Amino acid sequence: MPADPPPPAGIGQDARIIALIGTGHFLSHFYMLSLPPLFLFWQAEFNVSFAELGLAVALMSGTTALLQTPVGFWVDRHGARRFLVGGTLLMALSVSAMAVAPGIWAIWLLAILSGIGNSVIHPADYAILAGSIDKNRMGRAFALHTFTGNLGFALAPPVVALLAATMGWRFALLFVGLLGLPVVAAILVQSRILRDQPKARKAEGGPSGREILLSRPILLFFAFFLLSSMAGSGIQAFVITVLGKLWGTPVAVASMVLTGYLVGATSGTLVGGWVADTSKRNLIGFVVVLTVFAMAMILALGLLPMPEFVLPIVGFLGGLAMGTSRTPRDVMLKDAAPPGEIGKVFGFVSAGLPLGGAITPVPLGYLIDMGHPGLVLPVVAALLGLSLLCAGSAQSEARSRRVTTVPAE
Repeated sequence: MPADPPPPAGIGQDARIIALIGTGHFLSHFYMLSLPPLFLFWQAEFNVSFAELGLAVALMSGTTALLQTPVGFWVDRHGARRFLVGGTLLMALSVSAMAVAPGIWAIWLLAILSGIGNSVIHPADYAILAGSIDKNRMGRAFALHTFTGNLGFALAPPVVALLAATMGWRFALLFVGLLGLPVVAAILVQSRILRDQPKARKAEGGPSGREILLSRPILLFFAFFLLSSMAGSGIQAFVITVLGKLWGTPVAVASMVLTGYLVGATSGTLVGGWVADTSKRNLIGFVVVLTVFAMAMILALGLLPMPEFVLPIVGFLGGLAMGTSRTPRDVMLKDAAPPGEIGKVFGFVSAGLPLGGAITPVPLGYLIDMGHPGLVLPVVAALLGLSLLCAGSAQSEARSRRVTTVPAE
């Protein structure tokens, strides 16, 4: 017989769990963007090209994306806590070790090691949240998890640039890398409150892990995440350029549009957490409404001439709708994952996020080069529309053919 599930945690314990997991997630995203502010320092010291500098970021991001799925299998099989501790420690020590790098080749090797550590974060975090947090607060837990990651992205460039300017790039990397050690210590000290997702034993003849990932609903969720990321990457990369070419919008005003979008997207994740917890039965409906509204705001920026003071407001509203839809999306994926398989499912599906960010900039940049900047934002809106088709199909498939597993005794 399956063991009785542990009693729901109180809100105080849930807050401690979210703080621990969120701090590690913050560092994960912070380290991902801690390298670009140092490019000019490295170019002067190592006499390298910008392509070689960019390779450091590509190696860290690419390693993370490639390893998330296999790490997800290990998390489901052996438990998430040990991987979370080891991954966070490896990530932090690798960044610290860059402080003594004798050349760009050492930065590349350490970027790969940091990417290996970083690949643990998403599958381990979601597995622990699913096993530790009261289900009535799961949406808000996922929302705060996403919010802390976005905060890490936002703070890394200015903080690292300021530290490098005041204490030199080597001490800056040593300092930010060593910040991970107290986080690892806190996770170890508090590890008793971090529970793994319940393990499950597949029924005889049940699907393997590979078959689960290649099932139609999970592939549709992957496409949903991929297309959403492609759209977001397109906005972030080219909205400033497109507004300038279409309407002659000054760079300062167009930059405020992008800032408004990013602020809206980040704050929207918190709104989405509340939506996910209070409206569990109609999450896909909220995702559809929010995404259609975001599409309308994006199309308005690309098709309608507006006063300059209105543009940042439209950007903010579009970002708010996009951000609010993200947490319900994550909860829908959690609900679609078979019991005991959350690590591999989130590892696989969330790999679509960096992949989507890598795909879009080149073809959209080509559209601008060919003299068609007016097509960029409609293409972004179309990507969001396609993502909605995938979301609806994924939700329908997940409800009609859930993979059956038997909990371990």
